[in-house]
Amino acid sequence: MTTLETLTLVSYFFVLSILGIYGWHRYFIVYQYMKNRDKAPGPPPPVDEWPVVTVQLPVFNEMYVVDRLIDTVCALDYPIDRLEIQVLDDSTDETREICAHAVQRQRERGFDIVHVHRTDRTGYKAGALDAGLKVAKGEFIAIFDADFLPEPDFLRRTVPYFTDPGIAVVQARWGHLNQGYSLLTKVQAIMLDGHFVLEHGGRNRAGCFFNFNGTAGLWRRIAIDDAGGWQHDTLTEDLDLSYRTQLRGWRFLFVPDVVVPAEVPVEMNAFKSQQHRWAKGSIQTCRKILPYILVADLPARVKIEAFFHLTANFNYLLMIALSLLMFPAMVVRYEMGWTEMLLIDIPLFAAATMSVFNFYLISQREAYTDWKTRVRNLPVVMAIGIGLAINNTKAVIEALFGEPGEFTRTPKYGIERRQDEWQHKKYHQSMPIQPFIEVAFGLYFTMTVLYALANGIYGTLPFLILFQFGYLYLGLTSILQQFRGDAVLVKAPQTAGGK
Repeated sequence: MTTLETLTLVSYFFVLSILGIYGWHRYFIVYQYMKNRDKAPGPPPPVDEWPVVTVQLPVFNEMYVVDRLIDTVCALDYPIDRLEIQVLDDSTDETREICAHAVQRQRERGFDIVHVHRTDRTGYKAGALDAGLKVAKGEFIAIFDADFLPEPDFLRRTVPYFTDPGIAVVQARWGHLNQGYSLLTKVQAIMLDGHFVLEHGGRNRAGCFFNFNGTAGLWRRIAIDDAGGWQHDTLTEDLDLSYRTQLRGWRFLFVPDVVVPAEVPVEMNAFKSQQHRWAKGSIQTCRKILPYILVADLPARVKIEAFFHLTANFNYLLMIALSLLMFPAMVVRYEMGWTEMLLIDIPLFAAATMSVFNFYLISQREAYTDWKTRVRNLPVVMAIGIGLAINNTKAVIEALFGEPGEFTRTPKYGIERRQDEWQHKKYHQSMPIQPFIEVAFGLYFTMTVLYALANGIYGTLPFLILFQFGYLYLGLTSILQQFRGDAVLVKAPQTAGGK
């Protein structure tokens, strides 16, 4: 072999091996979840006297959903004299007037509700939460983003857990108002279920750190202060505060049976923007917090799990490298007659990709009675996870080079039913170049698939097609929605049924 060919194969197997390690970690998460089933939280204890709770509603240009949000929160079944509601509004459009009218309407009904409008958006969401916290009356702070709709019994089912003085946060599971709207929303619902059911469930049951998700949760106020308060030097202020709080010795509790439904993005570019913010913010938090975790007086299992959690998005850099190396590595081995070496890829790919299939399959089985119907979309989930590599690699690089970035909100259109439209509403996001790069990667893998077919290298075809479909789907859908406004819908009926 030439030096270049040797370097190609060594790089290829190195990248694939690292991805395989993270893949095996997904199996470990599932193992931890199953092993600690008996540590799932039980029913909340009785409460003699309900404490004062402040509900914070951070909003920014949410004209389609904010009125619904305020009405829903004012329907919470909680003593009205023990409830304060803050609408933390940084809006620059009609949302401000909608908030003002909704707050006035609820004040006339007797609610202690205030409309706090900032003209200076310093700190973005973290800044708004911090400003509200300074004047909040509550001993506990509940937070809901604009598209979340808590059930009336949310506070009665979460507040009692704070009778344990060591608990700082009670985090509920996210549900999905519009999961049956399109193929994209179905995939997002499955991705979020995996994060909540298995990652949160597994980590919490095993006594490891996990994070508050910025919404659908309840904080003990003194824990926020003890950890240094809301800070806005990352785009994931919730992840940052979560780790700082747990480093101070506080514990978090995940209650999977309390589900708060919300709207998942229906627009591909909005989905990518949300993923970009989460990926960038997690790497910013990793740079900020991980060194303190590694030297803290914590059990090794807690440190190791925190390492995998906070570094997970580095995998997208490796995914881009793997995407570029797969075709030349295949050609080198085939032309040298080393076709049997292609079999080495299969166990490595199985660790890196089949672990994803297993991860989401288990999460659907644990969360829904109709899980067998839902798992039909798992190949698409895997493909879209791959297709996000370009989008999220950009986020990781920005975080590594210290670019702070703006907190870009995810547009919400009030989409709950399949017949609801979003194409002619405000708040669309544009990505003029990235979709064409994704399409180029998809065409590159089309060429790779054709090469494998022509030379009888059939064992790698399932994996190559995942890469091909993932890049083409994300790129072409972005272009279609951006320039034609078409929603890519599927005909399968929406199903539900948590257990």
